[in-house]
Amino acid sequence: MMGRKERAFGPLPPLTLEGLVPLDHFYRHLERSLDLIFVRDLVRDRYAPGGRPSVDPVVFFKLQLVMFFEGLRSERQLLQVVADRLSLRWYLGYDLNEPLPDHSSLSRIRERYGLAIFRCFFEAIVEQCLAAGLVWGRELYFDATKVAANASLDSVGPRFAVEAHLATLFDAGDAGAPDDQGAIADEAVPLPIELTAEAQAELAGAAARRHDWIGGAGRPDRSVIRGEYRRTTDFRASGTDPDASLMRTHGGVDLGYHDHYVVDGGKGRVVLAALVTPAEVMENQPMLDLLWRVCFRWKLRPRQVTGDTTYGTTENIVAVEDAGIRAYVPLPNFDHRTPFFGRDRFAYEAERDVYRCPGGQELRFRKHKYTERTRVYQASAAVCNACPLKAQCTGSAKGRQVKRSFDEAYLKRVRAYHATEAYQKAMRKRNVWVEPLFAEAKDWHGLRQFRLRGLEKVNAEALLIAAGQNLKRLLSWRAWGRRPFPSGAAGVVLPALLPLPVPVP
Repeated sequence: MMGRKERAFGPLPPLTLEGLVPLDHFYRHLERSLDLIFVRDLVRDRYAPGGRPSVDPVVFFKLQLVMFFEGLRSERQLLQVVADRLSLRWYLGYDLNEPLPDHSSLSRIRERYGLAIFRCFFEAIVEQCLAAGLVWGRELYFDATKVAANASLDSVGPRFAVEAHLATLFDAGDAGAPDDQGAIADEAVPLPIELTAEAQAELAGAAARRHDWIGGAGRPDRSVIRGEYRRTTDFRASGTDPDASLMRTHGGVDLGYHDHYVVDGGKGRVVLAALVTPAEVMENQPMLDLLWRVCFRWKLRPRQVTGDTTYGTTENIVAVEDAGIRAYVPLPNFDHRTPFFGRDRFAYEAERDVYRCPGGQELRFRKHKYTERTRVYQASAAVCNACPLKAQCTGSAKGRQVKRSFDEAYLKRVRAYHATEAYQKAMRKRNVWVEPLFAEAKDWHGLRQFRLRGLEKVNAEALLIAAGQNLKRLLSWRAWGRRPFPSGAAGVVLPALLPLPVPVP
């Protein structure tokens, strides 16, 4: 006979969440592996000494981790999932009859904390990876990926109109203005050595002139103008997300950002730094700030840094080599852009300070170009025009020119690395070290498109994703016993790690 299930519900038996959640559940392992009590000290100055109690900061960050592991895209969806999952209620510490926080509270808490707190949370996870021995520190790998912004191309308009509109929304004295993120003020730290007043003033002046990428949350310096060149983002902006900028994608053009990673070369592949910049910012621009941040924050002495051709700028190479670190980066080759002889076809004679062309003629020093930091060498116009190889060498009637960088010794040293096995190994390693981390974050943790808007918020979102990726490696080291899973992994029953006693109902 066909059975029929009637919908009849009686009172629940005397059960507790402790008895309903399996002992070998993932969130039990997460709870005993990661103690988040430290976040209360991080955010203590964000709360008044009295008043109505807020949502526990530990609960807030636990919810952020649940959002990461479950692959969720909004606070509203997050609280709906938590309400239906016994394991999530147990992890947060909320009983069956206890009301959960409202989704709007999470948005307000995120605004209250600001970017500085999320960076501290990310660094606290890195510190645990360091304590676990997952950070090697001898090799660093740099890369960046494109991430779509939560804004449509239809929202792009003249920048002056967008800025004028924002000015009407946030006046200078508004505490809710976008530039008021509650950042932690940097305290004056005494230098480890004694410096004269002149040296201190010189350092202070240099610090004031340089652009701080990390302190500025990846915001570019739009006051820098190079000749007649104007960036599109200088006069075009999105009214929905003014910090996002236009970027080329496989499908055409979109609004987006660059997410920069610095990854340790150890087997743990720990992300040591993460920074989001508008897509207009080239990958190489914040490289040095990220490198020095990693070295000084984590007390590392890397022997080499590795990146793609984009990172091979003269400024980066000189700074890295001067620090005693090998710059394993390909140098850009612009010779393929012209049908004429490339610079490598000209031999430099150091003792006479001249170049010799493929036809055997000399190119003598002519002038300096200080804006480009190069010396210009040029052949005689009469000799060059009479040369049978001129059609392959130059189209100028004034003679062929060759430029030599002021820092040619550094570039020559880096070119010498290219022939070594260590360099070849670093480049092969880079292909499987950083890019898979971006693929993991995009396919499993929502990094294809930021759900938040504005540089401070997308940086906080990116730091949480990077912290979650590090946490997966930390949990694996602490006997998680399985590879990191995509969204839904938190519901997988994992083997028990410790012989815990069976809870008594």
